[in-house]
Amino acid sequence: MRNHLLGRAAATGLAAALILAPLTAQTALAAPAPAAEPTAPAAVTPFDAGDGTAQGAVEWFEARAGDTSYEGMCEMAAENAWGVTGVWPSAIDHWNGAVAAGKAHTDGSTPPAGAFVYWNISQYGHVGIADGNGGFHSSSVNGAIGHADSTSYFANYLGWSDPQVPAGL
Repeated sequence: MRNHLLGRAAATGLAAALILAPLTAQTALAAPAPAAEPTAPAAVTPFDAGDGTAQGAVEWFEARAGDTSYEGMCEMAAENAWGVTGVWPSAIDHWNGAVAAGKAHTDGSTPPAGAFVYWNISQYGHVGIADGNGGFHSSSVNGAIGHADSTSYFANYLGWSDPQVPAGL
C-alpha cells in the first residue's frame, strides 16, 4: 500500500508540474533533439602510432603483445603500426589493392620485416606484419596482439605486400 501511495504521489507531482508549466513541457516534448554531428575517427597520435618504418611497425606490435583492444580490427592495427589509419576498410581490400597495384607476392618467399601478410579467413580477410624471419605479428594470435612463428598459423595464407606506409598502394 505504501508503494502505491508513493507512486500515486509521484504521478500527481509530475502531472502538477506539467500543468503548471505547459509551455515548457510542450516545447520539450515537441522539439526533437538536435542531430549529433558526425565525428571523425580519433587521429593517430605519436603515442599510439608507429613511426612509418618497417622496424617501427614491428616494434609497435611487440610493444602491444597481449593487448586485446584490436580484436576484430586487424587492418587498423596494421595501419596504426605504420603510423596511419583509415587507409583500407578491411584486410581483404588491402590485399586486393596490393594485387591491383602489382605489389602482392604469392611466390612463397619469406616476407621482409614490416611487410603486410594476408589471409583469406573471413569476408574481411586478416592482415598482420611480418617479422622478417617467416613469422608475423597481428591481432587474434591466441585472442590478442601476438606473434606466431609461421604464416601457417592461420589458414588460407594469401601472400604479402611490400613493407611501406599504406597509402592506397
